[in-house]
Amino acid sequence: MQSENKYLGDDKFKKFLEHYHCPTPLEVVKMKFSGAICSPNLQLRPTDVISSFWPENRAPRLETKDEADLFFKFFMGLWDELFADIKKNQLELPVYDKPANASEFAALCRARYDQIEYGFVEGFWGGQENLKLPFYLAELIDSLSQMAEVYATLAQKSETQSEIDNLKKHFRATDAMVEKAIAFLIENSVLPRIESLQRTIH
Repeated sequence: MQSENKYLGDDKFKKFLEHYHCPTPLEVVKMKFSGAICSPNLQLRPTDVISSFWPENRAPRLETKDEADLFFKFFMGLWDELFADIKKNQLELPVYDKPANASEFAALCRARYDQIEYGFVEGFWGGQENLKLPFYLAELIDSLSQMAEVYATLAQKSETQSEIDNLKKHFRATDAMVEKAIAFLIENSVLPRIESLQRTIH
């Protein structure tokens, strides 16, 4: 599977999402896939995650088998790319150009909130919020949601402050904590069972 599904690259994949009127940004797609790959919900299928990128009952109609095959092949190219990063424990948050002003910084903070809460955390739960988790893992996922709230708070503060250098420091520090938490999760919960997590579209 790994050799068959090559990732298109970010630019082409964004155009692919636009073609199918996908309202979920690529960065959130990536983080939701990553959370799903790390999920202990072994019943979770990539198709379930893919359908969640559109509002309920709004997923695109795929007219032919060839179109459907290509549609899922493109998504699985990204899934396999992220699986390889997770297997090496090299998952990183999306990198952005430095925001030029408070408005751009607020937008960046809101985007980061979405990536963590609606992306990784939601992908991890995979629609099953009653999953039985070891205590440390439940605490870790809760802490990621709490860190997502930090981004939301930074967005609110930046809307009322013209001087945002200190807020940017908090943003970078929160990024570092998020990446450490995810790396710890991968090291202790994912890598010991990595081979069982390789899922197909079927």
